Amino acid sequence: MKYVLVIPDGVADEPQPSLGGKTPLQAAKLPAMDKIAGLGVVGRTDNVPASMPSGSDVGTMTLFGYDTLKFHTGRAPIEAAAQGIELNPGDWAVRCNLVTVTNEVMHSFTAEQYPSDAAQQLIQLLQKDQCGDSHWKYHAGVSYRNLLIYRSRAEAAPFTKLTGSTPPHDITDQPIAAYLPTGPGSDELKALMTRSRELFATAAPNLARTAAGEPPATQTWLWGLGQRPALTPFAEKFGVRGAVITAVDLLRGMGRLIGWDVVEVEGATGYLDTDYAAKGRKAIETLQRDDIDFLVVHVEATDEASHEGNTAAKIEAVQQIDSKIVAPIHEWLQSQGEYRLLISPDHPTFLRTRTHSHGDCPFAACGTGISPNSQTTYDEVAAAASDVGFPEGHELMGWFLN
Repeated sequence: MKYVLVIPDGVADEPQPSLGGKTPLQAAKLPAMDKIAGLGVVGRTDNVPASMPSGSDVGTMTLFGYDTLKFHTGRAPIEAAAQGIELNPGDWAVRCNLVTVTNEVMHSFTAEQYPSDAAQQLIQLLQKDQCGDSHWKYHAGVSYRNLLIYRSRAEAAPFTKLTGSTPPHDITDQPIAAYLPTGPGSDELKALMTRSRELFATAAPNLARTAAGEPPATQTWLWGLGQRPALTPFAEKFGVRGAVITAVDLLRGMGRLIGWDVVEVEGATGYLDTDYAAKGRKAIETLQRDDIDFLVVHVEATDEASHEGNTAAKIEAVQQIDSKIVAPIHEWLQSQGEYRLLISPDHPTFLRTRTHSHGDCPFAACGTGISPNSQTTYDEVAAAASDVGFPEGHELMGWFLN
């Protein structure tokens, strides 16, 4: 049997006054997802424990069947795994965003989708500044998403589980002072952020962007630090061999940490301009492999639209997921015999706040052995009316695969 999970990242939302009190899922035309709802089960899953910050690192680990209260150590070590960076005992990984801060306010947590080639130049500048006997090593990623690794030596690292940090996407248009790192080792993190300001002020890529009327990356923002998590391989835990399709390092890292194959798709960007159809085609191609039983298809676009507060873009993105990913995958699965198909976001991302949120996510699942309940549409209202729910979201995967 083949199993598929499609993740429309952050698609869960609130009723919108601009949509006549409907959520984006209710307002969107989603015939493929509604078909799954009618054929199977609609329910609720809470993927982010109240005591943890909401984000895809927590939400996806939960969706994949792992109790984050036991296994989660931070976002950055997951992304380090995506880049093939090995963390030794005592090492720490830190997420390093390139951001635009104006008058001490977070103007853009992506530095307006800073170009990857220019970002690499800034990361090289930062690393050159750290040459010598420094514990620190910068690693360029994609666009504004980069990493900073602390390599432990004889002395203990200055950080602990009490070291606090805030995702920059949670403080858009807010003063940054109250959200700087706190706790053990925070002074070192803040010093690195301050030094990046000094270096970026005269950096060639930033001067070129300013001359072109585009915002510069004014500094780094360091957050999401942690050590390598000890995760049981997915095949050992659930008895199926997995793969993941995504354009986001976080999901690549999660896949590699639990033993999945990471499938790359040309044209997948992790943004609103991603090639949805290419992801759908690659998913079907991957499912035809004999060594893959379970496939995750992750799409970041719905989450990005929420961070921008763009209601129309969020609706368009989920409609693209429905028609170009869910519909062809479901059609192919039905032609092959036994299957199960699950749709669920990792967490809500509210258009109103433009940030990740806690709370229930709607899911829909259909296929072999799944008896329908009474819901016929895939949305938050249908899920709330369902008698099926997983208050501990990590239990959903076991239910889906058994």
